[in-house]
Amino acid sequence: MAEESETTGIDNSNDKDLAANVENLSLANQKVEKQEAKKIDIVLHATGSAPILKQKKWSVDQEKPISAIVKFIHKYLKLDPEERLFLYINQTFAPSPDQIIKNLYECYGTNGKLILHYAKTQAWG
Repeated sequence: MAEESETTGIDNSNDKDLAANVENLSLANQKVEKQEAKKIDIVLHATGSAPILKQKKWSVDQEKPISAIVKFIHKYLKLDPEERLFLYINQTFAPSPDQIIKNLYECYGTNGKLILHYAKTQAWG
């Protein structure tokens, strides 16, 4: 290789640097994809007399418990601390607060999303 570069006058060190940069870029892209894969899209729908959220779709860390979603909605809607909030999956049952979002998504997710309904009074289940 060294002989070829001397005879042709082409410097191969730039090619090596370019190959290293491409490899580093590829590894960086894979890291970003893995970080994005750690998020799950959830869609929140109001039920009954619950206030409607302006933004319905959220990306949430897949390792969080469902209680984190309840706390988030409670805080986002600025509900009083004594007001209760009920969360339902597929309009049928209320998951336990310690359920992990990833597990619920794997069982009940549709079209790449987990659909959750929230209410201020008990609605289903």
